[in-house]
Amino acid sequence: MRSEFFRSLAALVTAFLVIFTPQVAPTEPMHGIAMYGDPALPPDFVSLPYANPDAPKGGRVVTGNVGSFDSLNPFIVKGTPPWQLRYLTHETLMGRSYDEPFSLYGLLAESVETGPNREWVEFTLRPEARFSDGSPVTVEDVIWSYQTLGTKGHSRYRGAWNKIDRIEATGSRSVRISFNAPDRELALVAGLRPILKKAQWEGKEFGETRVEDIPIGTAPYLVENYEVGRSVVLRRNPDYWGKDLPLRRGTANFDEIRIEFYGDNTVLKEAFKGGAISYVREFNAEKWETQYDFPTIARGDIVKSEIPHQKPSGMTGFVMNTRRAPLDDIRVRDALIHAFNFEFINDTLTGGRQPRISSYFSNSELGMQPGPAEGRVHELLMPFMDSLPDDTINGYSLPQGDGSKRNRANIRKAMTLLNDAGWSVQDGVLKNDKGELLELTVLLQQDGLIQQATAIMDIYARALERLGIKLTIDSTDKAQYAEREAQYDFDLTFFRRALSLSPGNEQLYYWGADIADQPGGRNLMGMKSDAAEAMIDAMLQSQTRADFIAATRALDRVLTSGRYVIPIHQYAVGRIAHKKELRYSENNLPIYGDGVHFLPDVWWYEEN
Repeated sequence: MRSEFFRSLAALVTAFLVIFTPQVAPTEPMHGIAMYGDPALPPDFVSLPYANPDAPKGGRVVTGNVGSFDSLNPFIVKGTPPWQLRYLTHETLMGRSYDEPFSLYGLLAESVETGPNREWVEFTLRPEARFSDGSPVTVEDVIWSYQTLGTKGHSRYRGAWNKIDRIEATGSRSVRISFNAPDRELALVAGLRPILKKAQWEGKEFGETRVEDIPIGTAPYLVENYEVGRSVVLRRNPDYWGKDLPLRRGTANFDEIRIEFYGDNTVLKEAFKGGAISYVREFNAEKWETQYDFPTIARGDIVKSEIPHQKPSGMTGFVMNTRRAPLDDIRVRDALIHAFNFEFINDTLTGGRQPRISSYFSNSELGMQPGPAEGRVHELLMPFMDSLPDDTINGYSLPQGDGSKRNRANIRKAMTLLNDAGWSVQDGVLKNDKGELLELTVLLQQDGLIQQATAIMDIYARALERLGIKLTIDSTDKAQYAEREAQYDFDLTFFRRALSLSPGNEQLYYWGADIADQPGGRNLMGMKSDAAEAMIDAMLQSQTRADFIAATRALDRVLTSGRYVIPIHQYAVGRIAHKKELRYSENNLPIYGDGVHFLPDVWWYEEN
């Protein structure tokens, strides 16, 4: 009787749970994954929309880098490798389509599956996936790569590793990664870690490799030969395992990619004019219009191509190191921004052809909107209003000059801000109440991303002199620059952060407090903002695109109103001058525009 009673009770409880427990839809392996909704390409897609699946294979492309290199391992902190290597020689479990904000499709993995709340992700490896030496890619290689990169690799890999609870094999070809934090993006981020060959590093210290210890990869290209500091030659692997994958059709079309190194940008450009380099990217609109008139262009041997995009502007300018006084005072940073006469500089150096960046995510739907914060953006920011400048919520915009050389109104405003911060002109120089001078040093890499960086700072230094501030320009070679940047040994330095249509965990790497004092980090301004990290957290936990956009716009307000960077030009169009034999699908451009995913990845060589 008693046992019958308990059997009946158990049946009743089971029925109750079946009826009233929320039902979670079962997941199943998929060919791809998107941040929100489903990926755009179906399981049977033929190729990426911006690739030409019928592109001919062959030919050689030569590109130029400014500076030098002393390492061919792009996955460790030590050394300076050619920046292209981590994109061209190694693959990840999933691959991106740069025609979507954030969607991934199977590459080394044939399928992906997630938990109902993306609390875990599971990848199943393709049985045919191979390293360039012909050995299979195994689950053991995957687990070792995640652990090693997360603990001994470059700091770019460590943030996501800290959010992994465990990584384990679930089958002979499958691996599951479980997370310790609610973060929808982690399932995608996990698919983008490079996979290395574990056996290659047995008995070796991964972070202390020599230049000859070239990581074995799985991608279409492998390092054929090199001359330290001068050149690296990549050869397309004729036995590349994935050449017939939809994600790879129409990509990796060149037989050879050669990277040549030059001491400065002027020599590089002259090498291009002489035919030694296949293409160059030009970032100065004025030079694009006025200096690309040499004979090879007139003959049609060199073609000028403009590649539009829909990406956020990102941030380009001169970052201020808040670890150092007086740049830890927002009033001083605000004064330095007011003193920067962008309108005059822009007209002088680019003919006024390049608009100014107005915020980190400007030029996209993710950018902050003018005027006061409203709706969800306002709601997200309100808990932090006491720690934020008033104009974070009320609305902030960069000061505008009148276009004249004197920039009188903004100089007066700058002086008022400096006075409020305790600085005054004494004997023609700016001093505080301790008698200390306001002297700043801007660290520049010789011929960095924009050739006119020094010219910009020359004009700026004259403006600061009117305020009693001395600005010293310290121009160093690439190796010295890299060391000083890694140790945050600067007051100001040139700054570029390209931002995507799918910002996520990398934002903590750019702006997070945990990375601020870590040598070699990307938080160059040294910002430590609870508000910024809360906005990033809201981005990562967003369940809808609308919530995600609101959180990103709120982050944009925090970053921009924090006055960490003096913004300069926006690069809304990619400008590439190239040999006429280099071709691309002109009518099928990706929304991300130009980049290593575009040139050289989907271009091809074709004789007339």
